[in-house]
Amino acid sequence: MTSKPKKVGLSVGELIVKAVAASKERNGLSMAALKKALAAGGYDVDKNKARVKTAIKSLVAKGTLVQTKGTGASGSFKMNKATETEKCVGKAAVRTCSAGYAAPQTCIRPA
Repeated sequence: MTSKPKKVGLSVGELIVKAVAASKERNGLSMAALKKALAAGGYDVDKNKARVKTAIKSLVAKGTLVQTKGTGASGSFKMNKATETEKCVGKAAVRTCSAGYAAPQTCIRPA
């Protein structure tokens, strides 16, 4: 049995999050504008429209994106404020305190 080669690059969800985060629209990025942004980035939206829809639905369910208008995979989407302000670097990360000493930083998540 031969296995398929692993795809190189970002997943659909990561591309969507990147496009929405780059948008400065007040009410969020519409589905049509999101598809245009993905197509401009080289992603074949027509071939993978079902994948785009399921990725958007899962990102809304996870809380990464907030749906400002519409239902399901239609409407407008913007980044969740709690996700944007979350400072999660991991326990292995090291930051320097004001005195110049290295102090381990833990993952800080708002309640």
